[in-house]
Amino acid sequence: MTARKVLLAATVMTALAGCQTQGEIVVDSGVGISALRSLCPSVGVPDFTGNVTLFTPAEARTADALDVTATITNLRSQCNETGAQVYTAATFDVIAQRRDTRGARRVELPYFSTVVRGGNVVVAKRLGTVTLDFADGAERAQARGTAAAYVDRAAATLPDDIRERITRRRRAGEEAAAVDPLSVPEVREAVARATFELLVGFQLSEEQLGFNATL
Repeated sequence: MTARKVLLAATVMTALAGCQTQGEIVVDSGVGISALRSLCPSVGVPDFTGNVTLFTPAEARTADALDVTATITNLRSQCNETGAQVYTAATFDVIAQRRDTRGARRVELPYFSTVVRGGNVVVAKRLGTVTLDFADGAERAQARGTAAAYVDRAAATLPDDIRERITRRRRAGEEAAAVDPLSVPEVREAVARATFELLVGFQLSEEQLGFNATL
């Protein structure tokens, strides 16, 4: 399975999730249905891409060949949705551990940041590098990475008719009250098209992805 396929398969469409900022829709049907939706993309780490393991020699896979392990954690984001372009900036920490603590050592790990639309369409991808500096005798090192995304405000905005169908007040006993608007295909598809995600993970080889999938 390719890295792209794993990324897309691991992406979960967060249709009614996001940061609670300007532009959100509050859905209150009167029959217990409520949700929040924001123009801001949700931020996450796809399955199998939040960890990386290095071996020495590289082709080895035994415990005694373990060299460096690293994990992405503390992923946070800030979003500005006041302009025509919704801007999201994310930061994350990479915490690493090495087996051989002799000498100072620098390790550079590549990572990706990807903007995904509708849960399965990659609209942008950028690559970066996190640099970890191990001090002599130190087992652990930590570094910080960054990611950012621009999303067209118009693309992330629901059409007026779809917005009306979602936010229309429904009363108990009415036929419409028994129907979740998101179960209607055209509504669900419109919400998906207007939903974006900023995903961050290590840029892994197919072999590394396969190894992570077995952990």
